[in-house]
Amino acid sequence: MPAVAEPLIVWILSGSAIIDERELGGTWISNEVKVGDFFLTNSDTPYEMRWQVTGPERFEVMHLYLGLPIFEQAVAETLGTSIEAVQILDISGKQDRILSLLLEQFRVELTSGHDPSPLFVQGIAQSLAVHLVRNYAVLDERRISRRNALPAFKLRRVTELMAAQLDKEFSLSQLAREADMSVSHFSRLFKKATSFSPSQYFIQLRIQEAQRLLRETDRSVIDVGLDVGYSSPSHFAQVFRRTVGVSPTEYRG
Repeated sequence: MPAVAEPLIVWILSGSAIIDERELGGTWISNEVKVGDFFLTNSDTPYEMRWQVTGPERFEVMHLYLGLPIFEQAVAETLGTSIEAVQILDISGKQDRILSLLLEQFRVELTSGHDPSPLFVQGIAQSLAVHLVRNYAVLDERRISRRNALPAFKLRRVTELMAAQLDKEFSLSQLAREADMSVSHFSRLFKKATSFSPSQYFIQLRIQEAQRLLRETDRSVIDVGLDVGYSSPSHFAQVFRRTVGVSPTEYRG
């Protein structure tokens, strides 16, 4: 999970699971969750999550990043201060009846088949922001690092661009333009958000896609390498082994 500027809510829509969380390289902390439970975070550093489904139902969650302008407005109105002076508490696997009611209205509005009303969605988002600030925010004057956090929508924009161009040459300048930032500023904030440089993250996406193709298709190892941008089979095998720990052929086996 990246460290981005916006508060993130993860809400359990159906099913049950054991969810583990940890800071990168840290100790796993487990929570058993069910329908209606939620997670809330605004972490300054990226962290890892994994889950194991525990029941017969499909496990579905909704991720919601609360936009900074709405959050800033709620902080100013409710606490009379700026967003930089506020720390959102980390919540893992808890219930909140009001939060669930708001999130359900949000989900229904986006999935009911008609065109979502921007006015209605904006109203729900504002209500969510005020509820979060009233119940899960504390003042922390020392917390200024969020001024230099990458917005979630920009992170998603550039990672989706990467995923769509795995067979093409990596272009840092193109990604920086997509994020509307200078190359140096983008590179710094991207690494802060993900713990990877943009080029390292691109390699991770390539190898993850190669793993999927090796598992789910019968394409040759050479063709898989070409599909993810490696024209040299030996270079592909070298990068794959360095990332995964085994060769592409061994992984398929």
